[in-house]
Amino acid sequence: MKIPLPHYFLMIQGNNKMFDDVIHEFHNSLNTKVVPIPHPLKKADKGIDISNHTLSKLKEIVEKEDFENTPDEIEFFKKIKPCPMSYLIYFSEVRSCETRKPKAGKNFQFRFFEKELRKINKFFYKNNDFVQYMEQGHEYLDHQLFTRNHRKNYPFTPMINYYQYPEFSSSHDMLWAKIQAMYRLIHFIREAMETLRPGKQSGLMDKKHKVMLWSGSKTSLVELIYALYANGDLNHGTVDISTITSSFEDFFNIKLENIYKTYSEIKSRKGPRAKYLHNLILRLEAKMNQDDEK
Repeated sequence: MKIPLPHYFLMIQGNNKMFDDVIHEFHNSLNTKVVPIPHPLKKADKGIDISNHTLSKLKEIVEKEDFENTPDEIEFFKKIKPCPMSYLIYFSEVRSCETRKPKAGKNFQFRFFEKELRKINKFFYKNNDFVQYMEQGHEYLDHQLFTRNHRKNYPFTPMINYYQYPEFSSSHDMLWAKIQAMYRLIHFIREAMETLRPGKQSGLMDKKHKVMLWSGSKTSLVELIYALYANGDLNHGTVDISTITSSFEDFFNIKLENIYKTYSEIKSRKGPRAKYLHNLILRLEAKMNQDDEK
């Protein structure tokens, strides 16, 4: 099963292209070096290594290039750095769960995971104002939350940053990364709990959707997948490209090969690049106009 990844996909210009390349490499490493590992502890250890390595690369770029303007700085600390940072937190939490959970007794293990979920709920309750600010897409406090000039001005409660470097941290990029990590951890814990309740799991597995076939081009489907990913409309924006792709492959009975390469080809188009999405808008508008005329 694919590991959930962060939802922001970078489509930015200038020297931020270097950030884009690092994040692409990060996703590819997760998909090729972490996803295939079956053992949770080994998977977490590898994920931690890759996340740390990616953060080090980003830190090096920031130290050498810095930011051309405040919007670029906000973009980095709000959308770019939290991507691998959230995975570092997520894999660290998974590793902690796996090492602390009871070694025997399904009931003991189930109660352990229930306790972990209660901890996560407390975390979200404590940071509810900030969660609402982020999930509602607000931006009016971004200059305080996601720039280095306002690290001591906290409109929301920050968290202790254990990856703290003065020129590589804002007051709330770590908190935002942890929020994304906790959404993934909820998913991990729920799956672990389902394995302890095989009756319910088999009931869920029996619910098969009707066979649907994607009859458009594969490139069009990739364009649609990236649009959903970029807009953050799935799993509160914490789901990654590979997970969305896997779900679409299962639902539409199709195999999408190397979607990163396909996406690069879409970006290199001349003229309107999102041709399929543009065509969808035209078709929908025409359909609604036709319905109005009836």
